[in-house]
Amino acid sequence: MLRYILRRLWQMIPTVLGVIIITFVLFNLVGGSPAAMTLGRHVSARALEEFDEVRGFNKPLLFGWWSGTRAFDKLDFTDHAGPWRDVDEVTRHETQAGEPAYLRLAADVTHPLPLHFPLWPDTGYRWTVRYRLPPGGRAWLKYERPADAAADSLDRRFSTPLPATTDWQRLHLPFSTRSDPDQLAPVLVVEGAPLEIADIRLQRRSRHFFDSQFTHYLAQLIRLDLGRSSQTDQPIGQMLREGIGPSLTLTVPIFVVGLVVALSLSLLCAFFRDTWLDRTFVVISVALMSVNYLVWIIVGQYLLAFRWGWFPVWGYENAGHLILPVIIGVVSGLGTDLRFYRTVMLDEMYKDYVRTAFAKGLSRRTVLFRHVLKNALITVTTNVVIAIPFLYTGSLLLESFFGIPGLGYMGINAINSSDVDVIRAIVLIGSILYVLANLLTDICYAWIDPRVKLK
Repeated sequence: MLRYILRRLWQMIPTVLGVIIITFVLFNLVGGSPAAMTLGRHVSARALEEFDEVRGFNKPLLFGWWSGTRAFDKLDFTDHAGPWRDVDEVTRHETQAGEPAYLRLAADVTHPLPLHFPLWPDTGYRWTVRYRLPPGGRAWLKYERPADAAADSLDRRFSTPLPATTDWQRLHLPFSTRSDPDQLAPVLVVEGAPLEIADIRLQRRSRHFFDSQFTHYLAQLIRLDLGRSSQTDQPIGQMLREGIGPSLTLTVPIFVVGLVVALSLSLLCAFFRDTWLDRTFVVISVALMSVNYLVWIIVGQYLLAFRWGWFPVWGYENAGHLILPVIIGVVSGLGTDLRFYRTVMLDEMYKDYVRTAFAKGLSRRTVLFRHVLKNALITVTTNVVIAIPFLYTGSLLLESFFGIPGLGYMGINAINSSDVDVIRAIVLIGSILYVLANLLTDICYAWIDPRVKLK
């Protein structure tokens, strides 16, 4: 068995890697900017850049040398003139046949390129400009700095002119900041003829080709570092350790009590099938399934806790605070479990081995508990083991309504505050536990049914 487990764990490595890739894509690509979702779109560009810097979101997605920076917005002038809206020496020209919208920067003028915040020191950058400059015109993209600025603030290679061209040309102008880039102000110096710009952007150079968001994420996982919460500034691993206990004290009793009650009632339905008791349980299960989970919480909390005072309304001080949430959790899920297990038991009751057992003179109770239940355990085990990973995530609504500081409560707060790192950590660990639960299911099959061999 140990050899089988080790082999299965080795085979699960691609699956786990696939789970990691999926969570990476969902939270780093599909969801848009994590910084904007967490901090909002109206905070300063520097705050967004610092958020990305700490969490590695300002790197290339998978690989590459260059990534964007919030110090300067990428502009193509399709909709507006950007920071030059109210500058007299700059005019915007609409899109025409065969050419894009562009800005015309007047000649013999120094045009500032306003940055949202100073560039990072000792960092490589590059300007990418798509421009057109008639013969006889000259233009430079360079920095102006006061006389007292440090001499090593900027790499000298940055002072590169823009060659004249009658066609649209894209030019990359790399440069490197040095010790103190705070006093540096980028400008476009135009002489002789107007400079026309179709788009312009500023990019930041990575440390190496594979210095990306994905490798940063993998390195964190290898170190077992799940990041820090943007709301509490606590390590997420510590938050998960603190929240797993309250969640399990709620979900495990709900799971165990619900399973025992559902199996017991389903056996009664099979034992007394097609009688008034069986029909009564069917009606009850359908009624329980028809009532929304939230209704059970509100009604139970209002009547049993608030009006009648049988249970505490809120808190997590002792076991008494868990009784009402457990009751609501069991009742709300009982309908679905009872219908499922009843169908499983009745399906076994009509098989040949049951008729053979009755023909041998075995009692109904013996057939039911020693044969039917034992043969139904394969299906029951599948349903039970696959549900185990969800115990880790807690109950979102129950924990939120009753003030239980578990992972469900943490997840709701993270969703409301757009705490991307916390949500990603909970989803990732839950997904990996689900993969491991499939291995546990196979082991349970071999333990329950001797006909199943682990090979």
